[in-house]
Amino acid sequence: MTTMHKPYAITLDVGSSLANKTGSWRTQRPVYVDRLPPCNAQCPAGEDIQGWLFHAESGNYEAAWRHLTRDNPFPAIMGRVCYHSCEGACNRGKIDSAVGINSVERFLGDQAIQQGWRFEPPAQQSGKQVLIVGAGPSGMSAAYHLRRQGHGVTVMEAGPLMGGMMRFGIPKYRLPREVLDAEMQRIVDMGVTVQLGTKVADIAQTMVDGGYDAAFLAVGAHIAKRAFIPAKDSSRILDAVSVLRSMEGEDQPMLGRRVVVYGGGNTAIDVARTAKRLGATEAIIVYRRTREKMPAHDFEVEEALEEGVMVKWLSTIKQANEDQLTIEKMTLDEKGNPQPTGEFETLQADSLVLALGQDVDLSLLDGVPGLELKDGVVQVDPATMMTGHPGLFAGGDMVPAERNVTVAVGHGKKAARHIDAWLRGNALPPTPKHAPAAFERINPWYYSDAPKTVRPQLDLARRTSSFDEVQSGLTEDNALFEARRCLSCGNCFECDNCYGVCPDNAVIKLGPGQRFAINLDYCKGCGMCAAECPCGAIDMVNEDN
Repeated sequence: MTTMHKPYAITLDVGSSLANKTGSWRTQRPVYVDRLPPCNAQCPAGEDIQGWLFHAESGNYEAAWRHLTRDNPFPAIMGRVCYHSCEGACNRGKIDSAVGINSVERFLGDQAIQQGWRFEPPAQQSGKQVLIVGAGPSGMSAAYHLRRQGHGVTVMEAGPLMGGMMRFGIPKYRLPREVLDAEMQRIVDMGVTVQLGTKVADIAQTMVDGGYDAAFLAVGAHIAKRAFIPAKDSSRILDAVSVLRSMEGEDQPMLGRRVVVYGGGNTAIDVARTAKRLGATEAIIVYRRTREKMPAHDFEVEEALEEGVMVKWLSTIKQANEDQLTIEKMTLDEKGNPQPTGEFETLQADSLVLALGQDVDLSLLDGVPGLELKDGVVQVDPATMMTGHPGLFAGGDMVPAERNVTVAVGHGKKAARHIDAWLRGNALPPTPKHAPAAFERINPWYYSDAPKTVRPQLDLARRTSSFDEVQSGLTEDNALFEARRCLSCGNCFECDNCYGVCPDNAVIKLGPGQRFAINLDYCKGCGMCAAECPCGAIDMVNEDN
Protein backbone atom coordinates (compact mmCIF):
# COMPACT_ATOMS: atom_id res chain seq x y z
CA MET A 1 0.00 0.00 0.00
CA THR A 2 1.11 3.59 -0.56
CA THR A 3 0.95 5.89 2.45
CA MET A 4 2.17 9.34 3.33
CA HIS A 5 4.94 8.62 5.81
CA LYS A 6 5.95 11.22 8.41
CA PRO A 7 8.75 9.53 10.32
CA TYR A 8 9.75 12.59 12.27
CA ALA A 9 8.33 14.02 15.51
CA ILE A 10 8.02 17.65 16.58
CA THR A 11 10.92 18.46 18.85
CA LEU A 12 9.90 20.10 22.10
CA ASP A 13 11.76 23.03 23.58
CA VAL A 14 11.69 22.22 27.29
CA GLY A 15 11.96 25.88 28.07
CA SER A 16 8.83 26.77 26.14
CA SER A 17 5.20 26.61 27.18
CA LEU A 18 4.81 23.46 25.05
CA ALA A 19 6.78 21.59 27.66
CA ASN A 20 3.97 22.13 30.16
CA LYS A 21 1.58 19.28 30.69
CA THR A 22 -1.66 19.85 28.78
CA GLY A 23 -3.62 16.73 29.73
CA SER A 24 -5.99 18.74 31.90
CA TRP A 25 -7.29 20.55 28.80
CA ARG A 26 -8.69 17.36 27.39
CA THR A 27 -12.39 16.52 27.04
CA GLN A 28 -11.70 13.55 24.75
CA ARG A 29 -8.79 11.16 24.49
CA PRO A 30 -7.54 8.98 21.63
CA VAL A 31 -7.77 5.21 22.00
CA TYR A 32 -6.18 2.69 19.65
CA VAL A 33 -8.72 0.11 18.54
CA ASP A 34 -8.81 -3.07 16.48
CA ARG A 35 -11.69 -3.54 14.07
CA LEU A 36 -12.84 -6.48 12.00
CA PRO A 37 -11.84 -6.04 8.35
CA PRO A 38 -14.68 -6.79 5.93
CA CYS A 39 -12.58 -9.41 4.11
CA ASN A 40 -12.05 -11.37 7.34
CA ALA A 41 -15.71 -11.07 8.24
CA GLN A 42 -16.76 -12.42 4.84
CA CYS A 43 -14.41 -15.43 4.66
CA PRO A 44 -16.31 -18.73 5.20
CA ALA A 45 -13.03 -20.47 6.04
CA GLY A 46 -12.37 -17.99 8.87
CA GLU A 47 -9.01 -16.77 7.57
CA ASP A 48 -7.24 -13.77 9.07
CA ILE A 49 -6.78 -12.30 5.60
CA GLN A 50 -5.47 -8.94 6.74
CA GLY A 51 -3.01 -10.69 9.05
CA TRP A 52 -1.38 -12.81 6.36
CA LEU A 53 -1.40 -9.98 3.83
CA PHE A 54 0.63 -7.96 6.36
CA HIS A 55 3.42 -10.55 6.17
CA ALA A 56 3.10 -10.92 2.40
CA GLU A 57 3.49 -7.20 1.76
CA SER A 58 6.85 -7.26 3.54
CA GLY A 59 7.99 -10.11 1.30
CA ASN A 60 8.01 -12.65 4.13
CA TYR A 61 6.04 -15.24 2.19
CA GLU A 62 6.66 -18.19 4.47
CA ALA A 63 5.42 -16.22 7.48
CA ALA A 64 2.37 -15.20 5.44
CA TRP A 65 1.74 -18.83 4.44
CA ARG A 66 2.07 -20.06 8.01
CA HIS A 67 -0.26 -17.32 9.26
CA LEU A 68 -2.79 -18.22 6.57
CA THR A 69 -2.61 -21.95 7.24
CA ARG A 70 -3.42 -21.50 10.91
CA ASP A 71 -6.99 -21.42 9.61
CA ASN A 72 -6.95 -22.99 6.15
CA PRO A 73 -4.45 -25.68 5.10
CA PHE A 74 -5.24 -25.39 1.37
CA PRO A 75 -4.07 -22.02 0.00
CA ALA A 76 -2.96 -23.37 -3.39
CA ILE A 77 -6.33 -25.09 -3.83
CA MET A 78 -8.35 -22.17 -2.52
CA GLY A 79 -6.43 -19.74 -4.70
CA ARG A 80 -7.92 -21.63 -7.65
CA VAL A 81 -11.43 -22.73 -6.65
CA CYS A 82 -12.60 -20.27 -3.98
CA TYR A 83 -15.15 -17.76 -5.28
CA HIS A 84 -13.44 -15.11 -3.15
CA SER A 85 -16.45 -13.33 -1.70
CA CYS A 86 -13.87 -11.54 0.48
CA GLU A 87 -12.96 -9.41 -2.54
CA GLY A 88 -16.58 -8.36 -2.99
CA ALA A 89 -16.49 -6.97 0.56
CA CYS A 90 -13.05 -5.33 0.26
CA ASN A 91 -13.05 -1.61 1.10
CA ARG A 92 -10.38 -0.99 -1.53
CA GLY A 93 -13.04 -1.68 -4.15
CA LYS A 94 -14.60 1.68 -3.30
CA ILE A 95 -11.35 3.47 -4.19
CA ASP A 96 -10.28 1.68 -7.38
CA SER A 97 -10.65 -2.12 -7.29
CA ALA A 98 -10.59 -4.80 -4.60
CA VAL A 99 -7.31 -6.28 -3.42
CA GLY A 100 -6.58 -9.51 -5.32
CA ILE A 101 -6.73 -11.57 -2.14
CA ASN A 102 -7.36 -14.82 -3.97
CA SER A 103 -4.42 -14.20 -6.31
CA VAL A 104 -2.00 -13.65 -3.43
CA GLU A 105 -3.36 -16.71 -1.61
CA ARG A 106 -2.65 -18.85 -4.67
CA PHE A 107 0.86 -17.38 -4.94
CA LEU A 108 1.59 -18.29 -1.32
CA GLY A 109 0.19 -21.79 -1.79
CA ASP A 110 2.28 -22.35 -4.92
CA GLN A 111 5.37 -21.02 -3.17
CA ALA A 112 4.84 -23.51 -0.35
CA ILE A 113 4.68 -26.41 -2.80
CA GLN A 114 7.74 -25.21 -4.72
CA GLN A 115 9.78 -24.55 -1.57
CA GLY A 116 8.67 -27.70 0.23
CA TRP A 117 7.25 -25.95 3.29
CA ARG A 118 5.74 -28.49 5.68
CA PHE A 119 3.39 -28.61 8.65
CA GLU A 120 5.02 -29.60 11.90
CA PRO A 121 3.58 -32.67 13.66
CA PRO A 122 2.18 -32.00 17.15
CA ALA A 123 4.66 -31.86 20.00
CA GLN A 124 2.37 -33.80 22.36
CA GLN A 125 -0.25 -36.51 21.91
CA SER A 126 -3.65 -36.25 23.58
CA GLY A 127 -4.32 -40.00 23.59
CA LYS A 128 -7.72 -39.44 21.97
CA GLN A 129 -8.76 -40.98 18.64
CA VAL A 130 -11.07 -39.26 16.15
CA LEU A 131 -12.67 -40.86 13.10
CA ILE A 132 -13.35 -38.74 10.04
CA VAL A 133 -15.56 -40.06 7.26
CA GLY A 134 -14.67 -38.47 3.93
CA ALA A 135 -11.34 -37.14 2.60
CA GLY A 136 -12.79 -34.08 0.92
CA PRO A 137 -12.23 -30.42 1.87
CA SER A 138 -14.23 -30.55 5.10
CA GLY A 139 -12.87 -33.88 6.30
CA MET A 140 -9.24 -33.09 5.57
CA SER A 141 -9.58 -29.61 7.07
CA ALA A 142 -10.88 -31.19 10.29
CA ALA A 143 -8.11 -33.79 10.17
CA TYR A 144 -5.49 -31.05 9.95
CA HIS A 145 -6.82 -29.01 12.85
CA LEU A 146 -7.43 -32.05 15.07
CA ARG A 147 -3.94 -33.37 14.40
CA ARG A 148 -2.46 -30.01 15.36
CA GLN A 149 -4.17 -30.45 18.73
CA GLY A 150 -2.37 -33.77 19.20
CA HIS A 151 -5.29 -36.11 18.57
CA GLY A 152 -4.95 -39.35 16.65
CA VAL A 153 -6.89 -38.96 13.40
CA THR A 154 -8.08 -41.65 11.01
CA VAL A 155 -9.81 -40.67 7.78
CA MET A 156 -11.91 -43.29 5.98
CA GLU A 157 -12.58 -42.50 2.33
CA ALA A 158 -14.79 -44.61 0.06
CA GLY A 159 -13.05 -43.39 -3.08
CA PRO A 160 -9.68 -44.42 -4.47
CA LEU A 161 -8.00 -41.03 -3.91
CA MET A 162 -8.14 -38.09 -1.50
CA GLY A 163 -9.89 -34.86 -2.37
CA GLY A 164 -13.56 -35.76 -2.51
CA MET A 165 -15.61 -33.47 -4.74
CA MET A 166 -12.53 -31.30 -5.30
CA ARG A 167 -11.16 -34.21 -7.33
CA PHE A 168 -14.35 -35.71 -8.71
CA GLY A 169 -16.36 -32.53 -9.23
CA ILE A 170 -13.84 -29.85 -10.27
CA PRO A 171 -12.17 -30.25 -13.68
CA LYS A 172 -8.40 -30.28 -14.06
CA TYR A 173 -8.40 -27.02 -16.02
CA ARG A 174 -9.52 -25.33 -12.78
CA LEU A 175 -7.61 -27.45 -10.27
CA PRO A 176 -4.49 -29.32 -11.45
CA ARG A 177 -4.24 -32.65 -9.67
CA GLU A 178 -0.59 -32.19 -8.69
CA VAL A 179 -1.67 -29.16 -6.63
CA LEU A 180 -4.51 -31.09 -5.00
CA ASP A 181 -2.25 -34.05 -4.24
CA ALA A 182 0.48 -31.88 -2.72
CA GLU A 183 -1.83 -30.16 -0.24
CA MET A 184 -3.57 -33.41 0.69
CA GLN A 185 -0.26 -35.22 1.25
CA ARG A 186 1.06 -32.44 3.47
CA ILE A 187 -1.70 -33.25 5.97
CA VAL A 188 -1.01 -36.98 5.81
CA ASP A 189 2.64 -36.23 6.59
CA MET A 190 1.58 -34.76 9.93
CA GLY A 191 0.65 -38.26 11.05
CA VAL A 192 -2.96 -38.46 9.82
CA THR A 193 -3.97 -41.98 8.79
CA VAL A 194 -6.02 -42.19 5.58
CA GLN A 195 -7.76 -45.41 4.56
CA LEU A 196 -8.79 -45.22 0.91
CA GLY A 197 -11.43 -47.46 -0.65
CA THR A 198 -13.06 -47.82 2.77
CA LYS A 199 -16.79 -47.18 2.83
CA VAL A 200 -18.36 -46.71 6.26
CA ALA A 201 -21.71 -48.49 6.21
CA ASP A 202 -22.54 -48.14 9.93
CA ILE A 203 -20.97 -45.21 11.78
CA ALA A 204 -22.00 -46.40 15.24
CA GLN A 205 -20.49 -49.87 14.80
CA THR A 206 -17.36 -48.48 13.14
CA MET A 207 -16.74 -46.20 16.11
CA VAL A 208 -17.13 -49.09 18.54
CA ASP A 209 -14.90 -51.40 16.52
CA GLY A 210 -12.15 -48.79 16.18
CA GLY A 211 -12.36 -47.40 19.70
CA TYR A 212 -12.90 -43.86 18.49
CA ASP A 213 -13.72 -41.12 21.01
CA ALA A 214 -15.48 -38.83 18.50
CA ALA A 215 -16.30 -38.69 14.81
CA PHE A 216 -16.72 -36.06 12.13
CA LEU A 217 -18.91 -36.90 9.15
CA ALA A 218 -17.93 -35.18 5.92
CA VAL A 219 -19.45 -37.29 3.15
CA GLY A 220 -19.72 -35.37 -0.11
CA ALA A 221 -22.82 -35.03 -2.27
CA HIS A 222 -21.97 -37.65 -4.88
CA ILE A 223 -25.49 -38.84 -5.78
CA ALA A 224 -26.91 -37.04 -8.82
CA LYS A 225 -30.48 -35.81 -8.70
CA ARG A 226 -32.71 -37.05 -11.48
CA ALA A 227 -35.56 -35.51 -13.45
CA PHE A 228 -38.35 -37.34 -15.22
CA ILE A 229 -37.80 -36.86 -18.93
CA PRO A 230 -39.72 -39.19 -21.26
CA ALA A 231 -37.07 -40.92 -23.35
CA LYS A 232 -36.69 -43.77 -25.78
CA ASP A 233 -34.41 -46.63 -24.84
CA SER A 234 -31.78 -45.51 -27.31
CA SER A 235 -31.47 -42.04 -25.78
CA ARG A 236 -28.11 -41.38 -24.14
CA ILE A 237 -28.81 -39.68 -20.81
CA LEU A 238 -25.97 -39.26 -18.30
CA ASP A 239 -25.54 -37.41 -15.01
CA ALA A 240 -22.97 -34.68 -14.48
CA VAL A 241 -21.36 -36.27 -11.43
CA SER A 242 -20.65 -39.48 -13.34
CA VAL A 243 -19.22 -37.55 -16.29
CA LEU A 244 -16.86 -35.51 -14.13
CA ARG A 245 -15.89 -38.52 -12.02
CA SER A 246 -15.04 -40.56 -15.12
CA MET A 247 -12.55 -37.86 -16.13
CA GLU A 248 -10.30 -39.15 -13.33
CA GLY A 249 -10.03 -42.58 -14.95
CA GLU A 250 -8.15 -43.76 -18.00
CA ASP A 251 -11.25 -44.01 -20.19
CA GLN A 252 -12.78 -40.62 -20.92
CA PRO A 253 -16.56 -40.43 -21.37
CA MET A 254 -17.97 -40.68 -24.90
CA LEU A 255 -20.31 -37.72 -25.16
CA GLY A 256 -20.43 -37.27 -28.92
CA ARG A 257 -20.20 -34.17 -31.06
CA ARG A 258 -23.43 -32.54 -29.90
CA VAL A 259 -23.78 -32.37 -26.13
CA VAL A 260 -26.66 -30.82 -24.21
CA VAL A 261 -26.37 -30.09 -20.49
CA TYR A 262 -29.53 -29.54 -18.46
CA GLY A 263 -29.04 -27.26 -15.45
CA GLY A 264 -27.78 -23.84 -14.42
CA GLY A 265 -25.20 -24.31 -11.68
CA ASN A 266 -21.43 -24.36 -11.72
CA THR A 267 -21.48 -28.12 -12.34
CA ALA A 268 -23.45 -27.58 -15.54
CA ILE A 269 -20.85 -25.04 -16.67
CA ASP A 270 -18.01 -27.45 -15.82
CA VAL A 271 -19.58 -30.29 -17.82
CA ALA A 272 -20.22 -28.10 -20.86
CA ARG A 273 -16.64 -26.80 -20.84
CA THR A 274 -15.36 -30.34 -20.36
CA ALA A 275 -17.41 -31.49 -23.37
CA LYS A 276 -15.75 -28.84 -25.54
CA ARG A 277 -12.34 -30.08 -24.44
CA LEU A 278 -13.34 -33.63 -25.30
CA GLY A 279 -14.01 -32.57 -28.87
CA ALA A 280 -17.69 -31.62 -28.92
CA THR A 281 -18.48 -29.21 -31.74
CA GLU A 282 -21.61 -28.10 -29.88
CA ALA A 283 -22.02 -27.84 -26.11
CA ILE A 284 -25.37 -26.33 -25.21
CA ILE A 285 -26.70 -25.59 -21.73
CA VAL A 286 -30.49 -25.63 -21.37
CA TYR A 287 -31.64 -23.54 -18.41
CA ARG A 288 -35.16 -22.72 -17.26
CA ARG A 289 -34.55 -19.14 -16.20
CA THR A 290 -32.57 -16.09 -17.32
CA ARG A 291 -28.87 -15.41 -16.84
CA GLU A 292 -29.64 -13.11 -13.91
CA LYS A 293 -31.30 -16.05 -12.13
CA MET A 294 -28.54 -18.54 -12.95
CA PRO A 295 -26.83 -19.89 -9.79
CA ALA A 296 -23.51 -20.39 -11.63
CA HIS A 297 -20.94 -17.69 -10.93
CA ASP A 298 -20.89 -15.01 -13.59
CA PHE A 299 -17.17 -15.24 -14.36
CA GLU A 300 -17.54 -18.97 -15.03
CA VAL A 301 -20.47 -18.33 -17.35
CA GLU A 302 -18.39 -15.70 -19.16
CA GLU A 303 -15.44 -18.07 -19.59
CA ALA A 304 -17.78 -20.77 -20.93
CA LEU A 305 -19.29 -18.39 -23.47
CA GLU A 306 -15.78 -17.38 -24.57
CA GLU A 307 -15.01 -21.04 -25.19
CA GLY A 308 -18.02 -21.48 -27.45
CA VAL A 309 -20.51 -22.96 -25.00
CA MET A 310 -24.04 -21.90 -25.93
CA VAL A 311 -26.92 -21.35 -23.53
CA LYS A 312 -30.63 -21.66 -24.26
CA TRP A 313 -32.22 -19.43 -21.65
CA LEU A 314 -35.85 -19.84 -20.55
CA SER A 315 -36.01 -23.40 -21.84
CA THR A 316 -36.83 -26.82 -20.46
CA ILE A 317 -36.46 -30.35 -21.83
CA LYS A 318 -39.72 -32.19 -22.38
CA GLN A 319 -38.62 -35.33 -24.21
CA ALA A 320 -35.50 -37.16 -25.37
CA ASN A 321 -35.40 -39.27 -28.51
CA GLU A 322 -32.54 -41.15 -30.16
CA ASP A 323 -30.63 -38.10 -31.40
CA GLN A 324 -32.82 -35.13 -30.62
CA LEU A 325 -34.50 -33.33 -27.73
CA THR A 326 -37.82 -31.54 -27.55
CA ILE A 327 -37.41 -28.16 -25.87
CA GLU A 328 -40.24 -26.02 -24.53
CA LYS A 329 -39.78 -22.29 -24.21
CA MET A 330 -40.57 -20.78 -20.81
CA THR A 331 -41.50 -17.37 -19.47
CA LEU A 332 -41.06 -15.94 -15.99
CA ASP A 333 -44.13 -14.96 -14.01
CA GLU A 334 -44.33 -12.00 -11.65
CA LYS A 335 -42.60 -14.04 -8.92
CA GLY A 336 -39.71 -15.01 -11.21
CA ASN A 337 -40.82 -18.63 -11.58
CA PRO A 338 -40.65 -20.25 -15.03
CA GLN A 339 -43.95 -21.05 -16.69
CA PRO A 340 -44.53 -23.06 -19.90
CA THR A 341 -45.54 -21.26 -23.08
CA GLY A 342 -46.59 -24.18 -25.24
CA GLU A 343 -43.94 -23.28 -27.82
CA PHE A 344 -41.61 -26.16 -28.75
CA GLU A 345 -38.47 -26.65 -30.77
CA THR A 346 -36.20 -29.56 -31.62
CA LEU A 347 -32.54 -29.72 -30.62
CA GLN A 348 -30.09 -32.23 -32.10
CA ALA A 349 -28.06 -34.04 -29.44
CA ASP A 350 -25.80 -37.09 -29.18
CA SER A 351 -26.02 -37.06 -25.40
CA LEU A 352 -27.91 -35.30 -22.62
CA VAL A 353 -26.14 -34.63 -19.32
CA LEU A 354 -28.28 -33.83 -16.26
CA ALA A 355 -26.72 -31.30 -13.89
CA LEU A 356 -29.62 -30.77 -11.50
CA GLY A 357 -27.83 -30.99 -8.16
CA GLN A 358 -26.56 -33.73 -5.88
CA ASP A 359 -27.63 -35.56 -2.75
CA VAL A 360 -25.68 -37.16 0.11
CA ASP A 361 -25.79 -40.86 0.97
CA LEU A 362 -26.94 -40.87 4.61
CA SER A 363 -27.30 -44.65 4.96
CA LEU A 364 -24.31 -44.82 7.33
CA LEU A 365 -26.47 -43.07 9.94
CA ASP A 366 -29.21 -45.71 10.07
CA GLY A 367 -30.07 -46.59 13.64
CA VAL A 368 -28.03 -43.83 15.30
CA PRO A 369 -30.17 -42.35 18.10
CA GLY A 370 -30.69 -38.62 18.53
CA LEU A 371 -30.12 -37.60 14.91
CA GLU A 372 -32.46 -35.32 13.03
CA LEU A 373 -32.46 -35.70 9.25
CA LYS A 374 -34.29 -33.09 7.21
CA ASP A 375 -34.30 -32.30 3.48
CA GLY A 376 -31.57 -34.82 2.83
CA VAL A 377 -29.04 -33.43 5.32
CA VAL A 378 -28.13 -33.85 9.00
CA GLN A 379 -29.21 -31.17 11.42
CA VAL A 380 -26.37 -29.87 13.60
CA ASP A 381 -25.88 -27.22 16.23
CA PRO A 382 -24.58 -24.35 14.04
CA ALA A 383 -22.36 -23.14 16.88
CA THR A 384 -20.56 -26.47 17.43
CA MET A 385 -21.34 -28.62 14.34
CA MET A 386 -22.40 -31.47 16.67
CA THR A 387 -25.38 -33.59 15.72
CA GLY A 388 -28.03 -34.70 18.19
CA HIS A 389 -25.85 -37.71 19.06
CA PRO A 390 -23.06 -36.87 21.58
CA GLY A 391 -19.59 -36.99 20.06
CA LEU A 392 -20.87 -37.18 16.49
CA PHE A 393 -20.18 -34.05 14.43
CA ALA A 394 -20.89 -33.29 10.77
CA GLY A 395 -20.08 -30.67 8.14
CA GLY A 396 -19.68 -29.90 4.46
CA ASP A 397 -22.34 -31.23 2.10
CA MET A 398 -23.93 -33.25 4.93
CA VAL A 399 -25.36 -30.23 6.77
CA PRO A 400 -27.64 -27.31 5.85
CA ALA A 401 -25.31 -24.78 4.21
CA GLU A 402 -24.12 -23.44 0.90
CA ARG A 403 -22.16 -26.15 -0.88
CA ASN A 404 -18.72 -24.98 -1.89
CA VAL A 405 -15.14 -25.76 -0.94
CA THR A 406 -14.58 -22.68 1.20
CA VAL A 407 -17.65 -23.31 3.36
CA ALA A 408 -16.64 -26.95 3.75
CA VAL A 409 -13.13 -26.00 4.89
CA GLY A 410 -14.63 -23.62 7.44
CA HIS A 411 -16.91 -26.37 8.75
CA GLY A 412 -13.91 -28.63 9.25
CA LYS A 413 -12.07 -25.97 11.23
CA LYS A 414 -15.08 -25.11 13.41
CA ALA A 415 -15.92 -28.75 14.07
CA ALA A 416 -12.30 -29.54 14.99
CA ARG A 417 -12.24 -26.76 17.58
CA HIS A 418 -15.39 -28.06 19.22
CA ILE A 419 -14.39 -31.71 18.95
CA ASP A 420 -11.15 -30.82 20.75
CA ALA A 421 -13.09 -28.99 23.47
CA TRP A 422 -15.58 -31.85 23.79
CA LEU A 423 -12.79 -34.43 24.14
CA ARG A 424 -11.16 -32.36 26.85
CA GLY A 425 -14.45 -31.89 28.70
CA ASN A 426 -14.63 -28.20 27.99
CA ALA A 427 -17.09 -25.94 26.20
CA LEU A 428 -15.88 -23.15 23.99
CA PRO A 429 -17.52 -19.81 24.72
CA PRO A 430 -18.61 -17.73 21.73
CA THR A 431 -15.68 -15.83 20.26
CA PRO A 432 -16.22 -12.07 20.61
CA LYS A 433 -15.80 -10.10 17.40
CA HIS A 434 -14.49 -6.60 16.94
CA ALA A 435 -16.71 -3.93 15.47
CA PRO A 436 -16.58 -3.81 11.66
CA ALA A 437 -14.03 -1.63 9.88
CA ALA A 438 -16.34 0.41 7.67
CA PHE A 439 -15.11 2.30 4.62
CA GLU A 440 -16.25 5.57 6.21
CA ARG A 441 -13.40 5.22 8.74
CA ILE A 442 -10.77 4.97 6.02
CA ASN A 443 -8.83 8.02 4.80
CA PRO A 444 -8.62 7.23 1.08
CA TRP A 445 -6.54 10.32 0.27
CA TYR A 446 -3.52 8.51 1.70
CA TYR A 447 -3.69 5.86 -1.00
CA SER A 448 -2.71 6.42 -4.62
CA ASP A 449 -4.60 4.67 -7.41
CA ALA A 450 -3.25 1.16 -7.93
CA PRO A 451 -5.64 -1.00 -9.95
CA LYS A 452 -5.88 -4.71 -9.25
CA THR A 453 -3.47 -7.02 -11.06
CA VAL A 454 -5.31 -9.22 -13.54
CA ARG A 455 -4.21 -12.85 -13.62
CA PRO A 456 -3.17 -14.03 -17.09
CA GLN A 457 -5.29 -16.62 -18.88
CA LEU A 458 -4.45 -19.39 -21.29
CA ASP A 459 -5.13 -18.43 -24.90
CA LEU A 460 -8.54 -19.46 -26.17
CA ALA A 461 -7.32 -22.05 -28.69
CA ARG A 462 -5.45 -24.02 -26.02
CA ARG A 463 -8.32 -23.66 -23.56
CA THR A 464 -10.71 -25.57 -25.79
CA SER A 465 -8.24 -28.20 -26.95
CA SER A 466 -6.60 -29.26 -23.68
CA PHE A 467 -7.17 -29.55 -19.94
CA ASP A 468 -4.29 -27.18 -19.17
CA GLU A 469 -4.99 -24.77 -16.34
CA VAL A 470 -6.95 -21.79 -17.67
CA GLN A 471 -5.88 -19.16 -15.15
CA SER A 472 -2.23 -18.57 -14.26
CA GLY A 473 -0.82 -17.25 -11.01
CA LEU A 474 0.94 -13.99 -10.17
CA THR A 475 4.65 -13.43 -10.41
CA GLU A 476 6.47 -12.52 -7.20
CA ASP A 477 6.56 -8.84 -8.19
CA ASN A 478 2.84 -8.82 -8.91
CA ALA A 479 1.99 -10.68 -5.72
CA LEU A 480 4.04 -8.20 -3.67
CA PHE A 481 2.35 -5.27 -5.39
CA GLU A 482 -1.08 -6.78 -4.82
CA ALA A 483 -0.46 -7.47 -1.12
CA ARG A 484 0.67 -3.87 -0.65
CA ARG A 485 -2.67 -2.62 -1.96
CA CYS A 486 -4.27 -3.75 1.32
CA LEU A 487 -5.57 -0.79 3.35
CA SER A 488 -5.22 -2.57 6.72
CA CYS A 489 -8.79 -1.48 7.45
CA GLY A 490 -9.40 -0.78 11.12
CA ASN A 491 -6.03 -2.02 12.40
CA CYS A 492 -2.79 -0.12 13.03
CA PHE A 493 0.06 -1.05 10.69
CA GLU A 494 2.57 1.39 12.22
CA CYS A 495 2.66 3.93 9.41
CA ASP A 496 3.81 6.59 11.96
CA ASN A 497 1.17 9.11 10.89
CA CYS A 498 -0.13 9.61 14.44
CA TYR A 499 3.44 9.95 15.69
CA GLY A 500 4.29 12.53 13.04
CA VAL A 501 1.18 14.73 13.23
CA CYS A 502 0.79 14.95 17.02
CA PRO A 503 1.45 18.61 17.98
CA ASP A 504 2.12 17.68 21.61
CA ASN A 505 4.65 14.84 21.22
CA ALA A 506 2.15 12.69 23.09
CA VAL A 507 2.42 9.61 20.85
CA ILE A 508 4.99 7.09 22.04
CA LYS A 509 6.49 4.47 19.69
CA LEU A 510 6.71 1.12 21.42
CA GLY A 511 8.91 -0.61 18.88
CA PRO A 512 8.34 -2.78 15.80
CA GLY A 513 5.16 -4.79 16.12
CA GLN A 514 4.21 -3.11 19.41
CA ARG A 515 2.37 -0.12 17.89
CA PHE A 516 1.97 3.08 19.97
CA ALA A 517 0.83 4.47 23.29
CA ILE A 518 -0.48 7.90 24.27
CA ASN A 519 1.15 10.01 26.97
CA LEU A 520 -2.03 11.43 28.49
CA ASP A 521 -0.09 14.01 30.49
CA TYR A 522 0.61 15.87 27.24
CA CYS A 523 -2.32 14.84 25.02
CA LYS A 524 -4.88 17.64 24.94
CA GLY A 525 -7.40 15.63 22.90
CA CYS A 526 -7.19 17.61 19.68
CA GLY A 527 -8.07 14.50 17.65
CA MET A 528 -5.52 15.12 14.92
CA CYS A 529 -4.12 11.59 15.27
CA ALA A 530 -7.57 10.06 14.79
CA ALA A 531 -8.35 12.33 11.85
CA GLU A 532 -5.09 11.48 10.10
CA CYS A 533 -5.04 7.72 10.75
CA PRO A 534 -5.21 6.14 7.29
CA CYS A 535 -6.93 2.95 8.42
CA GLY A 536 -9.33 4.25 11.10
CA ALA A 537 -7.59 2.55 14.02
CA ILE A 538 -7.98 5.42 16.52
CA ASP A 539 -11.20 6.45 18.28
CA MET A 540 -11.79 9.62 20.22
CA VAL A 541 -13.72 8.83 23.39
CA ASN A 542 -15.15 11.17 26.01
CA GLU A 543 -13.16 11.50 29.19
CA ASP A 544 -16.14 10.45 31.28
CA ASN A 545 -16.27 7.04 29.51
